[in-house]
Amino acid sequence: MAKQAASRRRKPVEDMSGTGRPADLGVLQALVTETLLALGENPGRNGLLKTPERVAKALAFMTQGYHRDIDQLLNGALFPIEYDEMVIVKDIDFYSMCEHHLLPFYGKVHVGYLPNKKVVGLSKIPRIVDTFARRLQVQERLTVQIAETLKTKLNAHGVGVVVEARHLCMMMRGVEKQNTVAVSSSMLGAFRTQQQTRLEFLKLIRRSGVGTSD
Repeated sequence: MAKQAASRRRKPVEDMSGTGRPADLGVLQALVTETLLALGENPGRNGLLKTPERVAKALAFMTQGYHRDIDQLLNGALFPIEYDEMVIVKDIDFYSMCEHHLLPFYGKVHVGYLPNKKVVGLSKIPRIVDTFARRLQVQERLTVQIAETLKTKLNAHGVGVVVEARHLCMMMRGVEKQNTVAVSSSMLGAFRTQQQTRLEFLKLIRRSGVGTSD
């Protein structure tokens, strides 16, 4: 079974632009069955009969960001406007998969930008977050990808992104710390060069943290 699955495997998706090929559910199911056997389980018992199929579909869903195109997502959602104050969308829920352990990490994303004669439809910002979160990721790269995409596509004067996340690879294994929140940021343009702009953004998104009350 291992040889059959290996013969059907394709090169890993390396294109981070969001134009990768769809997941191969058949290969994924075969590999999940192999994994269950390697763990000493019996894939034929009642509770596991449909598990390979379910896991394959779940993995395909959780990595669907590889197959989303940012330009198509933003098509028709950029609007000319004479507005030069900060735009912020905060507390965007996200779920992603740690590429080191294939375990979830989740939390909040806060995004702000200074428009340069155009703005993006507000609903598109969470969609951009999901596009990059629904991949095998590390938090730092996720943060940078969101910020650089908005800076490039909007030609914004500046972009700030802060990500707060809990990592199950730190909670379920390793150090086993249940209340640790990882925080990462990416500040571009005016958010990086102008302290006042950066501080305004950080003040407006201020919160007590992921999973706690404000």
